[in-house]
Amino acid sequence: MSQDTLVKSLNELKVIELAELIKRLEEEWGVSAAPAPVAMAAAPAAGGDAAAAEESTEFEVTLAEAPADKKIAIIKVVREVTGLGLREAKEIVESAPKVIKESASKADADEMVKKFADAGAKATLKGL
Repeated sequence: MSQDTLVKSLNELKVIELAELIKRLEEEWGVSAAPAPVAMAAAPAAGGDAAAAEESTEFEVTLAEAPADKKIAIIKVVREVTGLGLREAKEIVESAPKVIKESASKADADEMVKKFADAGAKATLKGL
C-alpha cells in the first residue's frame, strides 16, 4: 500500500475512529502519540524574523485570531491537529491567541496554518 493511499484512507476516518486507531498502534508498537502540552503564549509580532524562520527545523503554531462566526469550524480544526476534546478545543478557540503546537516540522506547521486559514482563522508560525 502506498503512503498516498494510506493517507487517503486515514482522511476518511471519523475522529473517534482515528483516536481508536492511535490507541491500537500505541499498544501494538509500544509507543506514545501524546501531543505536546498546549501552553499559553502571546502571538508573535507581525512579520516576525523571516531569516530565523527559514533556518528553523521546528516551529510553534499559534492560533492568532478566531472570528466568532467561524468558531465551530475552527474548533474542529483544533481538535483535529491536537487530539483534544471538545471542551478543551473550545476553550483554546475562545482564548486566542493560543499556542496550538509547541514543536512541529515545517511541513506539519504549514499544513496546520492552511487548515486554520481554510476554517476562517488566522494562525502564525514561529521558528524555534
